[in-house]
Amino acid sequence: MTQTTKRLPTHLFLASLGKTMLRPGGREASNRIIEACHITKDTKILEVAPNMGTTAIHLAKTFGCHVTGIDIHGESIEKAKANISANNLNSLIEIQHGNALELPFDDCSFDVVINEAMLTMLPNEQKKKAISEYYRVLKPGGRLATHDLLLKQDTIDASVEERLKEIRKLLVVNAQPLTVDGWKQVFENSPFKELNYHTGKMVLLTLKGLVVDEGWDRIIEMIENAKKDQDALDYLFELIATFDDNDDLYGHITFTAVK
Repeated sequence: MTQTTKRLPTHLFLASLGKTMLRPGGREASNRIIEACHITKDTKILEVAPNMGTTAIHLAKTFGCHVTGIDIHGESIEKAKANISANNLNSLIEIQHGNALELPFDDCSFDVVINEAMLTMLPNEQKKKAISEYYRVLKPGGRLATHDLLLKQDTIDASVEERLKEIRKLLVVNAQPLTVDGWKQVFENSPFKELNYHTGKMVLLTLKGLVVDEGWDRIIEMIENAKKDQDALDYLFELIATFDDNDDLYGHITFTAVK
């Protein structure tokens, strides 16, 4: 891995190339949790860490519902607002700055809370704190839907730990994914009920995942954007190769639960 330029965290780097779906399970996993939420025009949704607003825009277009997004990353907020304006959805989507660990909303404010690819970034105690905040702001009977990175190895020996360490360095993110049992424990220790989960492959940078999530035209656009800077092109192909080589380590997991 070269270091000719300072590298962005992977999700921000891919966004800079034009990738719109930045979730480990891709569009299929996102649609799975959306379907489980039984959304209608009157559903009030909170999306935590909406990134560029892709899911919020999809929800507003599909259901005509109101979506509030909260993100701690200022640049992502600005990009999300620009995308929302470009889609003429300012009346339905509101994005603001805030922290998942201290949500700036009253108790029982939302029918649905959606959170994708963010809990992985938090230490375990903060994962639990965020989930408790989601519970607090949901109305009774409200639904939580999460989509995150799964660690597929149940036994973490020295060789696996070294591989994980090298991948974290490459991603420029201190991701802390859990095994199925680890994720289940985090959620089962919360007051949520009707807990359901589903696991699958990590498709963020697989060819099939890219085609389904972005389409050929956007894939070509991403490559053309990367070709403007040799380090960016090298980084893109290094990411693709690394995820392919470590398919046994990572997958995705989705959870839905009811307050």
